[in-house]
Formats: sequence, C-alpha cells, structure tokens
Amino acid sequence: MNSLSLSELCAQLDECIQQGLPGTYWVRAEIAQLSEKGHCYLELIEKADRGMFAAKMRATCWSNKWQLISAYFQQETGKRPEPGMQVLVEVSVEFHPVYGLSLNIQNIDPSFTLGDMARQRQLTLQQLEKDGVLDMNKSLALPAVIRRVAVISAEGAAGYGDFCHQLINNAYHLRFSTELFPAVMQGDQAVRSILSALDAVAENADDFDCVAIIRGGGATTDLTCFDSYDIASHCAQFPLPVLSGIGHTRDVSVVDMVVFQALKTPTAVAEMLIDHNAQQLVRIDELGQRLSRIAVQMVAVRRQQIEQLRLTMQYTISRTLQTERNKLQMFDQAIRLHSPEQIFKKGYSLTLCDGKPVRRASDIPVGTTITTVLSDGELTSVTQ
Repeated sequence: MNSLSLSELCAQLDECIQQGLPGTYWVRAEIAQLSEKGHCYLELIEKADRGMFAAKMRATCWSNKWQLISAYFQQETGKRPEPGMQVLVEVSVEFHPVYGLSLNIQNIDPSFTLGDMARQRQLTLQQLEKDGVLDMNKSLALPAVIRRVAVISAEGAAGYGDFCHQLINNAYHLRFSTELFPAVMQGDQAVRSILSALDAVAENADDFDCVAIIRGGGATTDLTCFDSYDIASHCAQFPLPVLSGIGHTRDVSVVDMVVFQALKTPTAVAEMLIDHNAQQLVRIDELGQRLSRIAVQMVAVRRQQIEQLRLTMQYTISRTLQTERNKLQMFDQAIRLHSPEQIFKKGYSLTLCDGKPVRRASDIPVGTTITTVLSDGELTSVTQ
C-alpha cells in the first residue's frame, strides 16, 4: 500500500490549486472580522438562511498593498473596510502546508460596497415608511424660543467644542442651556451607545426643547451607525425635534433623512439655533414697533375724542346755562309783573284793619278805623 506524508499531500494540494485556480478571481463576501497589524487579516463569510454560514475563509492583504487599497477605498466611500461590510475583492487562492487554505487580497472594488450601502439605506427607509414613522419627527414644531438643548456627542470631541463655542459667542448675545449626553459616535459600540443616550434624553424630555446629535472634529472614518435602522427609528419617533450635524461629506445618512432638520456640521447646527432665536428677536422688535405705533395712534384718537367731548360738553353747558338764564329772566319778569307795586299802579288798593287785609265789607263794623294802601301812599278812614 502506497502512502504519502502529510507534507507530500499538502504539496499535491498546492499544485492542484495552482493548476486548477490560477490567476485571480473577483469574490463577493462580507467582512466578519478584520485586524490590522501592518498586514491586514480578515475573515470573509457568506451567510445562508437563518444566520447560518454558507461559506467562510481566511484572507490576507499584505501591508504594501493594504495601505494603497484601504486609502483608495476610504477616499471613494468615506469609510475604511470594517466588519459587517459587503465587499467585492479580487483574490488569489493560496495553500500553505502549515496555515492551510486562504485568500490573498489583491484589490477591492469600492463601487460594489457603495452600491450595497445605498441598497441597505433604501431598505431601511422602506421599512421606516412601512412602519409609518418616516416623517414623524419632521411633523413636530420647534418652540418659538429655544433655550434648553440636549446634546448627544462624544465628550471632548472637537465638534462638540465648536458647537458650544458657537452658541456661547453668538453675535446676538443669546443664551442657551446645553446638557451633554455622552455617546460613542463611531465603531462597533456606536449604535448601542447612541441609543442609550437617546433613551436618557427621552426620560427627561420635559427639560429640553430639542436634541442635537453632533459629530465632528476629525476625519470621517465611521458613519455606518447613522444608517442603522434602530437609531433612525428612535430619532423618527423621538418626542422632541431632533437636529443632526454628523459631518457627512459624501452621502446623506438615514438619520439625516428622518430627523426634524439635518445640517452638515455641529457649527451649522449651532448657527441654525442662533438664527431661529434671532428671528424671534426680530419678530419681537417688529411687534414692539407695531405696538408703539398702535399706542401712538390710540392716544391720538383718544385725544381727539376727549377734545370732541370737551367741546360737546362746553357747548351743552353753555346752551343749558343760557336756557336757565332765559327761564330766570322770564320768572323775574313774571314776578315783576305780578308784584304788589305793579298791581297798585294799575289802580288796585289794599284795605287793612288792625294790620289784616279786609276781604268783605260786612266783616268790618261801623265806626272801625281802616287803612287803605295805594301805589303812592296810605289813607286812613272810618267806616259808616
């Protein structure tokens, strides 16, 4: 019976592979693991139904090629290759008697990954629309004046510093109150960290007017988390208006599409808040001027009304006084016409007995002394 040593079998396998799989091949796969140690070591997988693997294989990209490939890939996609990313790689198949079968990466096609990222974003948007939450946050309204802002950002990040500096040093001397809810804004922990920060803000929603999710101050190396369905769904259904300034320089993320307003940078978010409140200042100033004009007009109208009332009252009083004067003159004339002096002048006289008027002759006994008052004097006589 002929036998082979293990190394002889490996040599035959290597020869078969070199003869059967010469050159390079473009292979579609998902990056399951990636480790950069000068050279780049990857694990490529293809998933089957129910989370099972249809295929899995080790891959290597040597440092001299990896530096060029990864730099070009990042330039085109805005991201470095990372776990979970769908890639189209050009590989050669190699067999090593100690390390076994592996793939040697010669190139990566960034357009394939961009297409897959766009497809995933579209699927996420379709699911959000199916859930009926796509435009929920956009339907909210900002308060007339924004004072309290919850900020989700990495603590100490340059973008957060720029945001705060812009708010504090605004030309209108407006005051804002900000509270940072720290979160990891890139990498494998970003989704979980941002969701935790959103939950923390939601628990204190009554303390804030809006939420700002900001990221900046460095190169754009990891923005995949902002295409996450979980983060986008949370933002879409958030009870406060959400503003994003996460520094996308190439594509708009799913989060940008569902929040109340998306801006390019943290500084742009701060400028938007300042402009919003400044517009209210302008409106308040315009209202003040309008109220001032209305007040002046009302005072002028009231003055005219008062003057009219004064003239009316003056005229009424004058007429009333004149009427009363006329009445007094008529009374005076009537009194004078009916005075005893006037009556006496008409030939009438007054007869007195013991100082009392005599009305009937029969009331006076014979021999009584009586006095007759005339217009020009008195007469004394005795009755017979």
